[in-house]
Amino acid sequence: MKISQEIKRKIIQIVAFGYSNTYLGNFVNGQLYKGKWKQFCNPGLNCYSCPAARLSCPIGSMQAVSGSINFKMSFYVLGFVLAIGVLFGRAICGFICPFGLIQELIYKIPSPKKKIWKTLTYVKYVLLVVFVLALPILHTNKVGMGAPAFCEYICPAGTLEAGLPMLAKHPELRAIIGSLFSVKMLILIITLVGCVIVCRFFCKVMCPLGAIYGILNKISVYHMEINKDSCISCGKCQAVCPMDVNPVTNPNSAECIRCGKCTACCPKEALSFSWRYGSKSSTTQNPSSHKAPGIYGE
Repeated sequence: MKISQEIKRKIIQIVAFGYSNTYLGNFVNGQLYKGKWKQFCNPGLNCYSCPAARLSCPIGSMQAVSGSINFKMSFYVLGFVLAIGVLFGRAICGFICPFGLIQELIYKIPSPKKKIWKTLTYVKYVLLVVFVLALPILHTNKVGMGAPAFCEYICPAGTLEAGLPMLAKHPELRAIIGSLFSVKMLILIITLVGCVIVCRFFCKVMCPLGAIYGILNKISVYHMEINKDSCISCGKCQAVCPMDVNPVTNPNSAECIRCGKCTACCPKEALSFSWRYGSKSSTTQNPSSHKAPGIYGE
């Protein structure tokens, strides 16, 4: 029996989540893994301070190095993120990101489902510029150290994956929490409610990592193509898109996470994913004549 594309994607997501969060036993003792793997970044969003986390969060690492005394920009981390983005674009969001899987599971909770106001999708770019890039460099203490502003003031993934588990195991931390944690809890509650009602609410509105990968979607090696001669404008692809994208008019939208739901439902196989070799591929050619093996292994 042929396994559907969506099941294959879920398997990849679960494996990636498991590899990213290997040390589940740390939840019991409230400790963090600080071994050699923490010097490497996870391609997706997964809090460094999560007790189970094996790898570092690229957004947290980007801020930490940007705000250090010796560096004005985290060239290593930024280079890693840009390289991954140029290769895969937001396919990382659709397949590898641990917090992306958490959001999809939360969205399965029965409730009225809504679409996000399009203007709100630009909020993540503001958060990227202000809290990830600017504040760690511009706002420093007396010894030149900048704060990881997005992690400290906003990140709901960090509050859920690290803040709450660590507070649960460490009474001394509960004794010193202040108003900032109350604000972060409010942001977390809004995010969780948003994820129940809107598919991948955090990805659409708040994720600075998704903003970076989204910018690179247009030029990424792994990309979507459409055979406009085959397309019958039935609208099925737009109807199933979890990111509210119309693949026919914008096949490489900054919001597309390359989940493959649109390609799977197309009755004419007018949509396909392929690897860009050399010059930019045409979006009107026959996909069957240029279809390369993709993430699904097809």
